[in-house]
Amino acid sequence: MKKFFREHGIWVLFATAVISVALALMSFFSNTSSPLSNLAGIIASPFRSAYTAVADWISDKQNYYQDVTALEEENAALKRENAILRAKNRLAETNNEENARLRQLLNLRPQNYDLELETAAVTERSVTNWSSSLTLNVGTDHGVEVGDCVIDETYALVGVVSTVGLNWCTVLTIVDTDTSLGAQVFRTNDLGLAVGDFSLMRENRLRLDYLPADCQLLGGDLVVTSGLGGYYPPDLSIGTVEEVQLSDSGASSYAVLVPEADFDQLVEVFVIKSFDIQT
Repeated sequence: MKKFFREHGIWVLFATAVISVALALMSFFSNTSSPLSNLAGIIASPFRSAYTAVADWISDKQNYYQDVTALEEENAALKRENAILRAKNRLAETNNEENARLRQLLNLRPQNYDLELETAAVTERSVTNWSSSLTLNVGTDHGVEVGDCVIDETYALVGVVSTVGLNWCTVLTIVDTDTSLGAQVFRTNDLGLAVGDFSLMRENRLRLDYLPADCQLLGGDLVVTSGLGGYYPPDLSIGTVEEVQLSDSGASSYAVLVPEADFDQLVEVFVIKSFDIQT
């Protein structure tokens, strides 16, 4: 053995050193990357950082877009809900106003007869040199007939139905030249005939004809329907006396009347389809 180490000892030491170095290198590189892998990692590191930054940016934008989209959809839904609520509120206000008008009409209604009324909206007004009329949105489908009279919510006479269609009708106002109806002065009980007059229609006035020559009418006297003949209900307000004048013959007087109904402001009216006088 001694002879072996004397002859080969240097090679044994060299082999031992090589093996030790190899083991040390293997131990070192087992805990770290290989040189090529390490170099590749160094080169790729900025790109990985950039990719990560871009991915995070895209993810943030996607989240932001999703949040904005959700907010927009929620906002649109709230707007639709708000619009529905506003529409319901307007409908409720309209119903309240209509109910108030109907209550007022019922409170003002004379107690000596019952009326069958049809509510109607004014859809058109027509005033020419020869006529004054309104168009309503009710007709034969609603039981409206020619000759029915029309009143407003204060129980003032508006006019008389002259033409009827299925879902519309034309009403000649009380100042129209073709209007003629029995009338009575409320204070004095003087009877007369309320008629449209061509010269007065332009001023939105009408005449009360065939009054006694010695009648004692005063400005502001109320004139109502007489109900004579049963064509129209009694006690509907026609207008008030503006002035009284003698006829050309001097045998009778006539009064100029201001209508109680304001035709230009009418939105809703009531057609009297039938009435029953209580005796």
